[in-house]
Amino acid sequence: MMRKRSIRAITIMGALCLLLHMGTAQDLHFSQFMNAPLMTNPANTGFIPEADYRIGVQYRSQWTSIPVPYRTSGLFADFQLLRNRFENGWLGAGVLVLNDRAGRGNLRSNKMYGSIAWHQMLGYSSLLSAGFNAGYVSKRIDLSKFTFDNQWNGKFFDGASFNGEQFLSNSALSYFDLQAGINYAYFPSENQYFNGGLSVHHINQPRETFFSGSDNVVPRRYTGFLNGSFKMNNDWILNPGGYFSLQAKAYEIVAGGSAAYNLTGDGSRVVLGGVYYRWGDAAIAMIGFEMQNVRFTFTYDATVSSLARFNNTNGAWEFSMIRNGFYNQYKGDRKQSMCPRF
Repeated sequence: MMRKRSIRAITIMGALCLLLHMGTAQDLHFSQFMNAPLMTNPANTGFIPEADYRIGVQYRSQWTSIPVPYRTSGLFADFQLLRNRFENGWLGAGVLVLNDRAGRGNLRSNKMYGSIAWHQMLGYSSLLSAGFNAGYVSKRIDLSKFTFDNQWNGKFFDGASFNGEQFLSNSALSYFDLQAGINYAYFPSENQYFNGGLSVHHINQPRETFFSGSDNVVPRRYTGFLNGSFKMNNDWILNPGGYFSLQAKAYEIVAGGSAAYNLTGDGSRVVLGGVYYRWGDAAIAMIGFEMQNVRFTFTYDATVSSLARFNNTNGAWEFSMIRNGFYNQYKGDRKQSMCPRF
């Protein structure tokens, strides 16, 4: 048993070291892409079909069966502004904060972005949005947590100081980051809603490396999403959706859907259930509950790839909470698109 655990730990450690060498590790991500709007696309800033402002938090714990799980948390808030100044449009502003801790090297990532977007009505049944965000990223690793080949004495790692790797002296880095995106929404009736968007992340391709003299940069990441909402009757609303991301040669595809059930008849309490699939990686089960404009959502990723033999299919669990709110002076005077509601 101890031998198997050691092999598993060394395998994960080796993978992380390889990512550090390459300097092109994938971005942070959540399975609940629909509940991370500013992270998915900056044009989502202030695009709130069901309210005037929203505040959300996410937490993800990944690979809990390995010695050191990967943990990611996020906080965002966005608001609609200047709605009383323009007849057919409004400004969205928001903030996004992300934190991540990964692997035995205690790789810590902290990201903070300011986001802005403009939303323009096109007639009475469609909306075009464009936005961008800019932020500061900092990362740090603990080199004392790693082992290197020259520390192997033939029987075990002896803890001797390593050499041959030219790390930055403080094992930390920081850089400026920039994203931009566009969205389009179409809502032909109060029972139908479609929304899709495209975005480009790391437009400025910032330099990111822990090695002295290296010019490795963060490659641009291209994302797209498409979702819909269909009110079947007074009890059921269906919400299909999909997400795509491409960065260097790494890609992610997530598709599926959820259903909302009107538990009380007046829409004050709603239960959610759904299933998504991340291509070649995991099946994702979703459950949720909404009460008084606060939605709680829980998902569990069951690994279905070859990695399942290392983590016993325990991919990740994820939690999100989103609070939607209204400005008193605007309540009842809606300008933005409307999703189907109970």
